[in-house]
Amino acid sequence: MKHIKYILLSAVLIAFTACSDDDDFSRTAEEEPLPALTVGSADFSNYVAIGASFTAGFSDGGLFRASQERSFPQLLSEQFAVGGGGSFTQPLMDDNTGGILVGGTPASGYRLVFGGAGPVPLNTFLVSQGAPVPPITTEAGNNIGSNFNNFGIPGAKSFHLVTPGYAAFNPFYTRIASGTTSTVLADALAQNPTFFTLSEVGGNDVLSYATSGGTGVDQTGNFDPLTYGNNDITDPNVFAQSFTALVTALSQDAKGVVTTVPDITSLSHFTTVPFNPLDPNDEETGPDLVAQIPLLNQLYGALNQVFAVVDPSRVITFSTTETNPVVVKDEDLADLSAVIAGALGPDPAFAAFIGQFGLPASQAPIVAGLLGATYGQARQANANDLFVLPSSSVIGTVNDDVATALGALLPPPVAEQFSVEGVTLPLEDKWVLTPQEQMAIATATQAYNATIIAIADTNPNVAVADLRAVLEQASISGYPYDDFTMTTDLVFGGLVSLDGIHLTSRGYGLMAREFLVAIDEAFGSNFIASGNTPVANDLPTNFSPTLQ
Repeated sequence: MKHIKYILLSAVLIAFTACSDDDDFSRTAEEEPLPALTVGSADFSNYVAIGASFTAGFSDGGLFRASQERSFPQLLSEQFAVGGGGSFTQPLMDDNTGGILVGGTPASGYRLVFGGAGPVPLNTFLVSQGAPVPPITTEAGNNIGSNFNNFGIPGAKSFHLVTPGYAAFNPFYTRIASGTTSTVLADALAQNPTFFTLSEVGGNDVLSYATSGGTGVDQTGNFDPLTYGNNDITDPNVFAQSFTALVTALSQDAKGVVTTVPDITSLSHFTTVPFNPLDPNDEETGPDLVAQIPLLNQLYGALNQVFAVVDPSRVITFSTTETNPVVVKDEDLADLSAVIAGALGPDPAFAAFIGQFGLPASQAPIVAGLLGATYGQARQANANDLFVLPSSSVIGTVNDDVATALGALLPPPVAEQFSVEGVTLPLEDKWVLTPQEQMAIATATQAYNATIIAIADTNPNVAVADLRAVLEQASISGYPYDDFTMTTDLVFGGLVSLDGIHLTSRGYGLMAREFLVAIDEAFGSNFIASGNTPVANDLPTNFSPTLQ
């Protein structure tokens, strides 16, 4: 079966070009002079930003100089400067590759660019064009000091920001930590901020669980974060303790703004790949799929004998006329491995089925056991499932490892037929978020936001920018920003960058504006009314592959 890559993204190039053509838009001229800026009760003379990847300016799957120069803290500082704000410094990366080295070895790779059918790594794109690939030059081991205003640490979870020695585990913090036992919070406080933003704290506490397809553990009830895995969901009490410590320390001598945590599963990383991408009518992949369907329905017909009795919702069928859902492994389902093996092994009809592949009837129990192990928790996907963006380059491809293993039992061509991801081989858990996994994310996110709102409501020095509401509206109907309507659609929505999670520079401009709305409301300034906001047209939605 042909490689089905970046499903439903073939039309993106046209939309992407249209989105990037800023000449199609013009700003409406103001009819009356705007009032002068007043800053109210806030003091912006020393603004410090604390947070994770959004704060750092992470975009297109990487952190690079051009994206940092358009981070939302940088954009805010430019508006604050009009009202007496001081200088704003950031730990800029050494290049625009998007990667970082640890001991000379890439700890994260090249940023993403648009490759014509979907996002691809910069180095892959440049090689395809016969162009030279710039080296990754930022070395985490080269500590550049801690005297900065931006303490956005990509990958940091809530408790990481207050954990001594976190620099040993995060290369982005390694290069700016004041010492081996320092904390991000302490290093930020050492700058003596008069104003702060504390942004997207809590996002990474569920994000790695989500991007891994729910392969981590929901640690709700476990109060010891030292026992957590990288992809686990943080217990809401651990989050509350960390967030309280952050806000309490920062707001003692400064005013600031915090953000709510967005519902991350509404981002394009989780909404772009459809649950039913296997289209028999597709000009490129359809004929190959249609040719396989008789065999597929024979295979699943044997399994459906068991599914129909135990759980009819798990019956799997393929259509030659309608789009077909992929087959997934759902670890929340009862494991029917033994039931399948026991039902098919002694069945003469099953022995006849495997005979068409040149296998003797004596091997029927072995093959039945193999099918039981493979399909014991299988079902077809439905509209309630979400697929992570990288699954688009996996669905429909042959899993070489599985094909090699099956080759010991089946002829190689047959082994390959039974190793097609999402078709004859159920997609692993890491590619899909089931409804149960989505609920775990939503429940934790709601708990985090309840804590954030409660803490802000009792602290007059703290305002809230409701990032959750902004992204929710953007994902449903679009969110207005100057002459644009920003959506969370991949590539051409304008808000979310090519990794499907982090924002574009224009998206960070919108985020900065929402901070200014919250500041105006809480502290009596008039940034919005005076027109002191980042201008959407000045901020790109994509960066060229030739950016150096």
